[in-house]
Amino acid sequence: MDSTLGKDQSWIPKVIKKKTCSTFLEDTTTQSKQPLCQCGNPKACHNSVATEDNFGAAIVSRWNTAEHTTEEPTDAFGDIEFFGKGRIHGKFVRLSSDTDPAIVYTLITQFWGIPPPNLVVSVVGGEGSLKMKTWLKDILRQGLVKAAQSTGAWIVTSGLQVGIGKYVGQAVRDHAMANTRSTAKVVAMGIAPWGIVYKKDRLVNPKGSFPVQYTVGSDKEADHALDDNYSAFLLVDDGTNNRMGGEIQFQARLEEHILTQRTGIGGRGSIEIPVLCLLIKGGPNMLERIYKATMNNIPWLILAGSGGMADILAEVMVKSFTAETLKEEVEGRIRKHFPSEDVHSLVELVEKIFENKHLVTVYNADLDGTEEFDTMILKALFKACKKQSTNAEAYRDELKLAVAWSRVDLAKSQLFNGEILWKSCDLEDPMTAALVNNKPEFVKLFIDNGINMVEYLSYRRLEELYSSVAGNSLLHTFLQKKKEERRSLQGKEATLLPDSASIDGSHRSYTLLEVMKVLKDLMGDFNEPMYGQLFKQTDSRKNELLLKPQELPYQTRKCASPWTDLFIWGVLQSRNEMATYFWEMGGESVSSGLVACRILREMAHHQPEAEGAQVMKEMAAKFAQLSLDVFNQCYRHNEKRAFCLLVRQCPLWGRATCLQLATEADAWNFLAHDGVQALLNQIWWGEMDRNTETWKLCLAFFCPPFIYSKLIKFSNSTEEQITEKTVSDLDSIDGDLLIQPSEVSCGSEADVRVKPSNARPFWMTRWKQFWGAPVTSFFGNVIMYFAFLFLFAYVLILDLPLASPSRMELILYFWVLTLAFEEIRQTFFVSMNISMKKKVKLYYQDMWNKCDILAILMFIAGVICRMFSSWFEMGRVMLCLDFMVFSFRLVHIFAVNKQLGPKIIIVGKMMKDVFFFLFFLGVWLMAYGVATQGLLYHTETRASWIFRRVFYRPYLQIFGQIPLDEIDAARFHSKCSTGNLTTGLEDELSPCTNAYANWLVILLLTIFLLVANILLVNLLIAMFSYTFNKVQEKSDIYWKFQRYNLIVEYHKRPALAPPFIILSHIHIFIKRNIRKVPTVKGTLFRMDLSEAVTNRLMTWEAVQKENYLVSRNRIKRESNMEQLKRTAQKVDSVLSYITDIREHDRRLRVLEKQVDYCTEALKWLAESLLQSDLIRNNRAPPTFTGPSSKKDSKP
Repeated sequence: MDSTLGKDQSWIPKVIKKKTCSTFLEDTTTQSKQPLCQCGNPKACHNSVATEDNFGAAIVSRWNTAEHTTEEPTDAFGDIEFFGKGRIHGKFVRLSSDTDPAIVYTLITQFWGIPPPNLVVSVVGGEGSLKMKTWLKDILRQGLVKAAQSTGAWIVTSGLQVGIGKYVGQAVRDHAMANTRSTAKVVAMGIAPWGIVYKKDRLVNPKGSFPVQYTVGSDKEADHALDDNYSAFLLVDDGTNNRMGGEIQFQARLEEHILTQRTGIGGRGSIEIPVLCLLIKGGPNMLERIYKATMNNIPWLILAGSGGMADILAEVMVKSFTAETLKEEVEGRIRKHFPSEDVHSLVELVEKIFENKHLVTVYNADLDGTEEFDTMILKALFKACKKQSTNAEAYRDELKLAVAWSRVDLAKSQLFNGEILWKSCDLEDPMTAALVNNKPEFVKLFIDNGINMVEYLSYRRLEELYSSVAGNSLLHTFLQKKKEERRSLQGKEATLLPDSASIDGSHRSYTLLEVMKVLKDLMGDFNEPMYGQLFKQTDSRKNELLLKPQELPYQTRKCASPWTDLFIWGVLQSRNEMATYFWEMGGESVSSGLVACRILREMAHHQPEAEGAQVMKEMAAKFAQLSLDVFNQCYRHNEKRAFCLLVRQCPLWGRATCLQLATEADAWNFLAHDGVQALLNQIWWGEMDRNTETWKLCLAFFCPPFIYSKLIKFSNSTEEQITEKTVSDLDSIDGDLLIQPSEVSCGSEADVRVKPSNARPFWMTRWKQFWGAPVTSFFGNVIMYFAFLFLFAYVLILDLPLASPSRMELILYFWVLTLAFEEIRQTFFVSMNISMKKKVKLYYQDMWNKCDILAILMFIAGVICRMFSSWFEMGRVMLCLDFMVFSFRLVHIFAVNKQLGPKIIIVGKMMKDVFFFLFFLGVWLMAYGVATQGLLYHTETRASWIFRRVFYRPYLQIFGQIPLDEIDAARFHSKCSTGNLTTGLEDELSPCTNAYANWLVILLLTIFLLVANILLVNLLIAMFSYTFNKVQEKSDIYWKFQRYNLIVEYHKRPALAPPFIILSHIHIFIKRNIRKVPTVKGTLFRMDLSEAVTNRLMTWEAVQKENYLVSRNRIKRESNMEQLKRTAQKVDSVLSYITDIREHDRRLRVLEKQVDYCTEALKWLAESLLQSDLIRNNRAPPTFTGPSSKKDSKP
């Protein structure tokens, strides 16, 4: 609601009225100094028209609010601030008793900002100077108010500091003090007669009060003052003064109107608002109100033991009576408690109320306790709506109410106990409510009781779920941003995708187009966008891709994978339990967990709140661990099938593989798993023996004929390779799923049978086996890179003439050119169907690629400068620095080594500590250098010398080079410039050192060395130690993660190393562009299986996931905490059984009394008949013979 609309309440006097007496009828029953009208107001308060109507007063003897009042615009409304209570603002309005309740309800919910209730509890009964017992106060505070807070209910009383309204206000205050959360506010509303309100004149302001200062006095009349613990006051004006009861009819009409309203979880408007009346004590006048309410199907909850009429009704409703016994019992009790009342009329009302016994529930604190008051309220509503039908449609509202109150226990016991036949369509609306409001217990309950998720979840309903996200959530921000971007691209007039109506009446509605774009931003560009099959791409004017829907009917289609769609929906909203449940129910568990990890970690970077970001990070770690645990279960069962899971392209996630997802999600623990490392080792060595020594590889590299000898062992010989295995062998889920390039290939080659006639000769096959292995490519690149560095160093030191380039220098140029060609190939000629801009962006994400580009650009710049004699030295400097950059590239090469790799990671982490250390050192060094320069050489004007003495000399002093001849006055040089010499000599000599305050210079030197050498250096050592200990624990994981990237890089590289790599580039160009032969090398990291094989593999993965969940649940059940929970549940069950036994015992006692009564009556009847002459029978009447007497009578 707009804030200006909420503040502008000038319409209230035009719509809402007050009542004033229009006819003065003198009240002759009261003795007063001034004449009083029967309305309760003195004659002076009436206008001239009311007092001059003598004719009307003569013919009418009894005043009536309907005939003797007129309505005028209300003059009391606005905000009320209670003096001395802080800034406690409430809303109030004076209104006529005939006001339309729909207007009042709109005023409360839309203009006063009070949210619509899920329940209205009207507390009645205790009036006047009520003395509340301690246990009754506990009922109000721990039961009623707590239940109202948990269910979002309105508590309606008189709102005055008298009677039951006073104690309800105290309970609301105590609950607010005990629970300081903003969401724990309880809405208490007062409906009181205007005529009895204390100091009501202060509330009068025809223009409204915003706010009005309201002071509560200490006199006797202050009992009817407004209570500051209430949120709103409806002051009903029926034209009377100092009289109660004028608000009863309006309150009843308001309750009837609320019954017709619908609220709902998330604003869906699917639940009728129930109204419940709570009776505490009460007098005889309550019976009429109870009877009228029950006629309108409004349930009542009677508080037994509170006294008055509540105790009478409680005993009547609990016991079983016949019509005659009921009348006698009620008549006796009413005569005992209310002897002066009309007993006959009261008994008739009780009998009528007894006919609607199902609408009256008795609450006994001794039996039910104060902690389960909300449960009792819901049971009362269930009892009032209890039907004898087994049709589920009759119980929909009760189910929705249970969802709104999060009472899954009552839903199980009352609605899902097997008596009601629930259909899938009956559970759809409650399912939506449970999803929107994050009720995972109800989601599980509905799924267990037969809701069909395939039929339930359509794309339109999925869009409704995304449209119902909270307005303050991060997902809402993302969706709103994408929606605004779409509108800006489409323009104001063009409407490529119409906005569907919002489910909550607002303008916020989203489509899967926005969801797809959000997922694309969170997932990255390495895979195809989710829901992309629903849309097509067209070029826009800005040469960007603008997605349009193929057809609107896509919204009516059912979701192909409902569990996955709901899983993503739960992950995007950071709903831990909900997302975990959908992950358990869905398929592709390993890849789904990695996708969730990627999404959550990316969302954590955009979350502005630290707490929310931490929750997302914890969820990401949880799903990464779940994926790891399931993969571990798969790997222990069958290694080769687990390898298939890692490299299989997942159509569900844009044809990405689990290895890709783990890399993008930074799931380092997953990549460090033994199964992943085993696959990487298999790919790294290819078909060579993994135990091959390094010297054998080097020997075969320089002498290729050794490849055909037995120097190097290969795991598969030529005869083993030439088999008749096909991809159809993978169709057997019981067999091994082999990962071999010759068996599975991409595209149309997937179904090609490898026949002996198509096999290559032995020499060609062995040649490809050796040079096609990534390990060979790696060692070749290492050897040739060392040769490149040796050549580069030789040229820089010995063979860089000023004249034209030498032969060795030209070879170096060609070598660097081949390196540049390889970087160009890695940047633009990758096998990914993405734009050039994204390819460049993806390339520059790697730090080592940036290092390569920097080295090549510096080399080009150095060569250009070297070609000109005037820039020759500059070129030499550039090439020398470039050599350092090329040498630094060795760090990445040796990251694959198991001993050096972790140390390289530790060094990289320590470099960050060095930068922080240099910051502190630089600040202290500059402070000391400037101070000493100003004290010793204040006449120095040479900029180079100033820089040396301010920064360079203090830095050397840290390492012990302390020039005492320039610092200590006792050892100053005699030759110096005083400023009186000629200009030439003055430039050669340094200015004389200032001896003034030389002791301060020595002191500063001491402090500087103390801080720099002891404090800062030891701080750096401590930082290094902390970093080392922190990284050392996970250095193996970090190293394995980097090793994966290195293996992927060298797997994609050509077999030959620079400069011979130019031959590989030519071969690739001819093979791909001229011969049109697709690559099969990528199948080791990307496998495209047939649909049948995929289904069987997913079935096997689902079985392993179920085995993992069973084992996890078994471990959880065996834990001490779970055993304690089960013990507590058993104790609760025993207590429930004991309560039932007590109830049965009470009923048996009542039945026993009735049997005794019947026995006595029959005995009396028998004796009377015997004494009379009506029946003549010589035989004596039969006597009762029990089981024991029968046994005794047997011989």
